[in-house]
Amino acid sequence: MSAIGNFLWFILGGVFMGLGWWLAGLLAFVSIIGIPWGRACFVIGNFTFFPFGKEAIDREELSGERDMGTGSLGVVGNIVWFLLAGWWLAIGHVMSAIACFVTIIGIPFGIQHLKLAGIALAPIGKTIVTKELAEAARNNKAKADLVGIRKNGR
Repeated sequence: MSAIGNFLWFILGGVFMGLGWWLAGLLAFVSIIGIPWGRACFVIGNFTFFPFGKEAIDREELSGERDMGTGSLGVVGNIVWFLLAGWWLAIGHVMSAIACFVTIIGIPFGIQHLKLAGIALAPIGKTIVTKELAEAARNNKAKADLVGIRKNGR
């Protein structure tokens, strides 16, 4: 089912927002300082081309470990991103969602655009994985949290 959804998504407009992400990535790569944002743009741009069957998840939630992008530097990076490019991409996704919501068949596409708009606001610290892997990571984190609660007696 996700293959059909991805095909329809791509030909009915997903390609344009994916190219928008890639353009933002190219602009970010112009300066050396923008490379982390450019990398995130290309990863999320590829996700934007074919989003069904995949999910954006925090790297910390996936690996269980903090890294540069999931810590305080990631917050600063997301603030800079939001001010320079994030809100433009988010507006593009919201406008695309509104266009999709006009038809009943477009509603799942509109929902996906809204999810991508949220990602566009703060992409640093996120990674793209299959839905199954994201669910397994969440289950493992919940089990670890439960063990921690039982161990500390809370």
